[in-house]
Amino acid sequence: MSRNFELMQNLGREREMFETAETHTTVEEPVPLKVLPAPVEVLPLQLKMEDAQRDELFKLVQRVFMMPGPAKSRMVVVSAMESGNGCSWICARMAEILATQISGSVCVVDANLRAPGLHREFGVANHYGLSDALQGSDPIRRFVTSLSRSNLWLLSSGAEVEGMQTMLGSDRMRALLPELQREFDYVLIDAPPIESGDGSLVLGRSADGIVLVLKAHASRRERARKAVRDLEGASVRVLGAVLNRRTFPVPESIYRKL
Repeated sequence: MSRNFELMQNLGREREMFETAETHTTVEEPVPLKVLPAPVEVLPLQLKMEDAQRDELFKLVQRVFMMPGPAKSRMVVVSAMESGNGCSWICARMAEILATQISGSVCVVDANLRAPGLHREFGVANHYGLSDALQGSDPIRRFVTSLSRSNLWLLSSGAEVEGMQTMLGSDRMRALLPELQREFDYVLIDAPPIESGDGSLVLGRSADGIVLVLKAHASRRERARKAVRDLEGASVRVLGAVLNRRTFPVPESIYRKL
């Protein structure tokens, strides 16, 4: 199945997609890649993707994490409208691309406890991770796994336990998120689908914002509009949106109006 996708790269463009509008605004050009004073480890990307996919994800990573000033995000939730949208695939690739562009540390967290997928994306085991950390008080560093780059880490979902989905709203989870921010420079959280409950809202309130993953020909306009309203009503910033698994080309003139 095709992994092509398009990005709605800021909230203004998302509102044009989710709401009826008579006019469209022009999107500014992507911010140039940040020039680092220290060299970044030069390694090939572990996760394979097409050139067009990589280019679009570079743009998303730049806009979400590399904007100058106080608006720059350090902890971001990635959540799908519904299951099967390729959220783990998007989140994993965003994390690895970010790790290639910075000298700081990046941790990607699998908080989709019912249907974890990040460990498969990176080809590592999932038997010690977030659910285990939530049941104890050990430092979070004991539960993370080093990945292909020295500055990239994974906190997998961990062992399956009864009632694990309710853990996302626990006091321990609320304490763990600031700990992740202290230990790592950037944190990406692969959250449960929005349709599955309030897990994404709980995580989004503690993060700098959320990136929505929509599926071409599956995510409906009205449901997308409602999701944005619910997120904004819960004081969760919508940082961007990804239209995943698009199977047809979109002309540039139309793409800029999405």
